[in-house]
Amino acid sequence: MFTRRHFLNATGPAFGSLALSALLPRWAPAATEISSGGNPLAPRETHHPATAKRVIFLFMNGGPSHHETFDYKPELIRAAENTPRLLPPALKFSPSGQSGLMISEAFPELAKQADELCLLNGMRIDNNGHHQAVVRLHTGNEMFVRPSMGSWIVYGLGSEADDLPGFITINPISDLGGAGNYGSAFLPASFQGTRISGSSGNVPNLNNGRLTDADQRKQLDFVNASNRRLKGRIPGVPEFEGVIQSYEMAYKMQSSIPETFALDAEPDHIRDLYGINDGVSSGFGTQCLMARRLAEKGVRFIQLTANGWDHHGNVGTGVLDRGASVDKPIAGLLADLKQRDMLKDTLVVWGGEFGRGAHEDNTGGRGHNGSGFTFWMAGGGVKGGHVHGATDELGAEAVDGVMDFHDLHATILHLLGLDHKLLTYRYAGRKFRLTDTEGKVAKEILA
Repeated sequence: MFTRRHFLNATGPAFGSLALSALLPRWAPAATEISSGGNPLAPRETHHPATAKRVIFLFMNGGPSHHETFDYKPELIRAAENTPRLLPPALKFSPSGQSGLMISEAFPELAKQADELCLLNGMRIDNNGHHQAVVRLHTGNEMFVRPSMGSWIVYGLGSEADDLPGFITINPISDLGGAGNYGSAFLPASFQGTRISGSSGNVPNLNNGRLTDADQRKQLDFVNASNRRLKGRIPGVPEFEGVIQSYEMAYKMQSSIPETFALDAEPDHIRDLYGINDGVSSGFGTQCLMARRLAEKGVRFIQLTANGWDHHGNVGTGVLDRGASVDKPIAGLLADLKQRDMLKDTLVVWGGEFGRGAHEDNTGGRGHNGSGFTFWMAGGGVKGGHVHGATDELGAEAVDGVMDFHDLHATILHLLGLDHKLLTYRYAGRKFRLTDTEGKVAKEILA
């Protein structure tokens, strides 16, 4: 049997981790079991009718302030006049859309899509540390290594993409959990996220400088034939098929990735819609346009990351700056998905690891606050122009429609047609799930 080292000569380490599926235990998804000879990424049936087919997760790394984005608190303005260290909202809010959602001046373009947004203003986490909160958001548990949310989703649903992985993460953070935030942990490696670096669609070692395409195809056929012969001699080991499938995916990606990320093929008006021709928003605009193209190809879970949301000082200026870099791209993504009739079954999720406090931290800034903050969703079967949950009058603590990350995960899975209590994997003598022993679906936001 050829090893991972042999195939790296053809495709490089970008895909080497996929072959690790041979080292992991057999799995059986809750919705539809995979036969020992099946494709681990083949689409599978849902537990119940789904309203979303895919997820685009917009991760704002650092903890964006809800006080300056989507949680309008006029009471904080009045209270700050008489209470030392209380910091009033640094930005103006205006009612937006027919729904009148209150959105800050940091998001003038997104405000035009207000009637598509479902604000989750009652989010909460009991940890204010970046590392712990980031890992819990991505995996559901910061105490142990666990599969990421994207891995669980692809494990449960498979993928509709024939020549791309089911889970792609663009420009992920390298610290605060690093690769664990998109890893598959004890799930088979076929379900882990594939990292795309930067905003150029770069995949390390994508091209083979030593073999022609025809010669590489011959090499791959020989490797797969060897693996199939060994599989026939040692029956009952489905991991052999996993290795074969991962090699085939790596081969396909050498042509599918350049084709998918050929953004120059997009017309100027689409590039303008995403803000790609604007220096401030070009980076994240490129990511958002990549996400739309990946969604069209059938990728199940797509994550984008925007850094720089940790504003301990000058929060107004900071949020305006960060908002300018993502506002037009995100608004463009929603508008583009809608005009292509894709928003109805694409769940877009926006948020960070926690929010910010009501009191001043450094000069004009806010400290970490997990007791109350905002996420939002759009498309995929959620109510548009809707506010679910609330913080107290100072925006310090979630008091209504309270949701923690287990509830968020349960709700996302529900929209995808998966019951979070049934999506399990047996490992080390017990059944694990993304939501552990908790999680409640926020049925109030379902359209």
